[in-house]
Order: sequence, then structure tokens, then C-alpha cells
Amino acid sequence: MDLHVVRYEVADRVATVTLDRPDRLNAWTGRMHTEYRWCLDRAERDPGVRAVVVTGAGRGFCAGADFRALERNVEAGGYDDGVREPLAEPGYGVRPEFDHPFAFHFGMATPVIAAVNGPAAGVGLVLACFCDLRLAAAGAKLTAAAPRLGLPAEYGLSWLLPRLVGLGHAMDILLSSRVVLAEEAAELGLVNRVVPAADLLPVTHEYARMLATEVSPASLRETKRQIYADQHDDVGTAVERSVALTDSMMGGADYAEGVRAFLEKRTPDFPDPA
Repeated sequence: MDLHVVRYEVADRVATVTLDRPDRLNAWTGRMHTEYRWCLDRAERDPGVRAVVVTGAGRGFCAGADFRALERNVEAGGYDDGVREPLAEPGYGVRPEFDHPFAFHFGMATPVIAAVNGPAAGVGLVLACFCDLRLAAAGAKLTAAAPRLGLPAEYGLSWLLPRLVGLGHAMDILLSSRVVLAEEAAELGLVNRVVPAADLLPVTHEYARMLATEVSPASLRETKRQIYADQHDDVGTAVERSVALTDSMMGGADYAEGVRAFLEKRTPDFPDPA
């Protein structure tokens, strides 16, 4: 695919996906949606990629849906996502609940880390929340935005946000659509860490490289899927799933290498997934 509004780069087993409309604060469009999913699908299929970092070009992460598209929706009297070609389906086929826009992140084996370098509004907040981890630049602004436009909570935020910050804080963020600065977001649990803007990408890439080089790819895949699957099942099922996985993974190459590396006091050299 020819990329026009998203950049894709791979280095040190980490793929970086950059939303690239800096003149519009990386406002979301159908073309961006299409290219973004293609990039994640490419990363998911590449055995040499073990983590993904998502960020925005310029001074914004993603300022939400492009207002030009919103104006067209008003004129049309309905919603048009702007997608004009088949979409890639990274993470599809794991569980039916995940086979939906943005929820597909939960089905991906590869960890996805958001580096929120600036405003994340509306669908930009959705994107950040559906990533597995979020690091934010100091002072970055996050907001749901949609209710102030006469719209509901977008793309499952009503399900996801209470799980990230608790019901009361989710009510506050979604009902008021107020701006939450990165520092408050960290206190609420909405972002994992706040760092100076100049350090955001280096720190995020350092964390991603740690996952890519020090943690078993099989463990990353199965633990991520456990966490999201267990949100939809009961505790007994979660226990049984972990017992079965432990039994099966003890016969794998990653476990053998992990034990050897521990005994030899060295960094493990896990093989790429088949």
C-alpha cells in the first residue's frame, strides 16, 4: 500500500507508526484509518517486529475526526467513515468481541504502545485508550470531545474507560468532555507515565525495545491475550486458562531459553516466532 498520511518504520524489532498530518494535528480520516490498520497488520505479520509504538507527527497525537468530514456528515444527515477500500484486519479471528474497529488491538499478539506527544481528542483518545500502554508528554491534553458535539461516547469508550480509570472518573471524563492534562491522566491511571516532551519518543522506544529483546515473544502474545480475554470471562476460567498455558508453554523454546539465560545470568536470546 502507498502510504500518504501514516508513516511506518522498523528498527531494533520495534515498528513505529506515525500519524502524519501535522498541519491538521493528525486529524483522523478514512484514509488514515485505512493506512493505520494496514501498518498494524504489517507489523503483526512480521516475525521480526515484537512491539509497536504509535505516535503523531508534529505537535499533536490525533485531534479527533477531521472537521471537514464532520461538516459533510452534518450535510448528509448521517455518519460516513470515509473508508473507500477494504480494511486490513490485524487481530481479527481471536474472539468475536475483538473483530470491530479499534477493539482489534485486543486480538493482536504484538504489544502496542501509544506515545501521546500532544492533543488526543475524540477518536484520538479512543486510539490511545485501545493501545496496551500509554506514555504521554508533559502537558499533553486528552479529551473525549464527542459529547460537546452532540454525540455519544465513541467506539466503546463507555466500556473501556471505566476499566482504565474506574466508573466515577470515566463518568467525569465522558460526561463533561473536559480537557485532562497528562499529569492528571497519570494520577487517574489513564496514562502509565508522563515524561518531558523531548524525551517521549526515546523513552517509549527504550521501553518497547526492552519488551522486544528481554521478554519472550510467546509470553508477550499469550499474556496480552489472557488479559483481554479474562475481561470477558470469570475468574475460574482465567485460572484454568493460565494453568493450561503454563503447561503447554513449558515445552516451548522460549521457556528453555529463558531458563538457560537466567541460570547463565545473561540477557535471553529468544527466537523469532515461526
